[in-house]
Amino acid sequence: MALMRSLPRLDPSPHLIGPRVELRYPQMSDFEAWARVREQSRAFLTPWEPTWSSDELSRASFRRRIKRYQRDARDDIGYAFFILARGSGALMGGCNLTNVRRGVAQTCSLGYWMGAPFAGKRLMTEAVSVLIPFIFERLNLHRVEAACLPENQRSRRLLARLNFTEEGVARQYLRIDGVWRDHLLFGLLDSDRRGG
Repeated sequence: MALMRSLPRLDPSPHLIGPRVELRYPQMSDFEAWARVREQSRAFLTPWEPTWSSDELSRASFRRRIKRYQRDARDDIGYAFFILARGSGALMGGCNLTNVRRGVAQTCSLGYWMGAPFAGKRLMTEAVSVLIPFIFERLNLHRVEAACLPENQRSRRLLARLNFTEEGVARQYLRIDGVWRDHLLFGLLDSDRRGG
C-alpha cells in the first residue's frame, strides 16, 4: 500500500549528537543523576507535568520507568531519550516520543522536560532539532505532534523556532498537576522540514 511506510531497522541504542547536547536511551546507571536534577527542578517542572507519585524519585520507580521505556522501544510504540551535556555528560533533561502510530497515521507525540539549571539556554531547541531527523529518517514517520499549555511561552517559542505549526486547542487534553487542562496542539510534517 503506497500510504504505508516500512518499519524502521533501528540501532538498539541510538546516540544522537548536536553541538552542545547528546541524546541516548536512559539506563539504570542514570538513576542518581536523574533523581538529583528532577528533585532540584521539582518546583520548576510540576506546573507543566502530571502529578508526581509519592515514590516518583525512588530507585524502584526509576527501574519501572526504564523497563517501560525498553518495552515501548521494542514494541515500536515509544522512544525515550535523556539529554546530556556534550563533553561532561551531565544529565540535563529528557525527550519522549510516545503514542507511535503506524498504519495510515505514521505519527508520534513529542514531550520534553529540562532541568531548571539548564533552562533558557536553547538546549532543548538543540535537543529537539537533533531528534527530528531520528523521527523522520530513522523511525520513518510522516508527522510529529506536540502539545503545551497556552501559558507555557518557552515551549510555544521552541516549537515555533522548529517550524511546528499551531493547529488548534484540545480541551481538557491532559491532566497536569492534578487538573484537566486545555493544550495548544502543534504539528510538524516531514515535508515541512524539507520545504515542501
